[in-house]
Amino acid sequence: MHTVVRSATRELIIGSDQPFCIIGERINPTGRKKFQEELRAGDLSSVEIDVRSQIAGGAMMLDINMGAPLVDEADLLAKAIILTQSICDLPICIDSSVIEALEAGLGAYNGKALVNSITAEDERMEQILPLVKKYGAAVVALPNDEEEIPDDPYKRLELVRKIVTVATKEYGIPLEDIVIDPLAMPVGADHTLVWKTLETIRLIRDEFGLNMTLGASNVSFGMPDRHTINAVFLPMAMTVGLTSAIMDSRTESIVRAIKGADLMMGNDEWGANWIAAHRGRVAAAAAATAAAQ
Repeated sequence: MHTVVRSATRELIIGSDQPFCIIGERINPTGRKKFQEELRAGDLSSVEIDVRSQIAGGAMMLDINMGAPLVDEADLLAKAIILTQSICDLPICIDSSVIEALEAGLGAYNGKALVNSITAEDERMEQILPLVKKYGAAVVALPNDEEEIPDDPYKRLELVRKIVTVATKEYGIPLEDIVIDPLAMPVGADHTLVWKTLETIRLIRDEFGLNMTLGASNVSFGMPDRHTINAVFLPMAMTVGLTSAIMDSRTESIVRAIKGADLMMGNDEWGANWIAAHRGRVAAAAAATAAAQ
């Protein structure tokens, strides 16, 4: 199954037979005090820096979130999307929990966006799915509801069934435009949680064939050497059906692990992407050495 998103000039296909989709997470003020202060002052200069750094690291789509305290999130999200589309042609994942901000972002976006996100909560689906339908977007859906984030993979699967039924039957959203976030939980909190996430991914793949994404850094939260944990986790998740991740594409070790997994899984024809990336690193190292002499 292919989920297709677009900017004004570029199409991106997400699927199990495609290279793993790296969604750059950096344009987000969460945990970034200086960026939050800039946004409160209406300063979007860091957005341009983040766009360029995420692309340089290998991002194929950009997640944009303007959810800082004491800001007009709807206005900032629309402005950040317009600015980003003036800089690059990557598709955008519009990320907000505020309905007005989502609509402002979708209205400002030129292309077919990915909306992040809905849950299985009836109210959230009633609020967001009409916007997804109106603007012809794709949507990220999380299998939790008003009661809980289930530990049991089969309970998560039940909630995926609910979301799929409501989205397709009540709102006419194509199945391929539903991307599931199977909920990556921190291994430091419970050593069984990663296995449960992997089992959730496998169950969703086997029943629906849907594309899936998740916040890659969640799995290593609270642990030392987080990059290594993430670089191990993502290829494991890819083998059971994960097709994209929201992550910091500036982390070279994780991007390399993903590209290596693409090669091993047959999604890098003749190893062209792997070879090109290696040659790029060699050329960059040579240029740095020459500049230092």
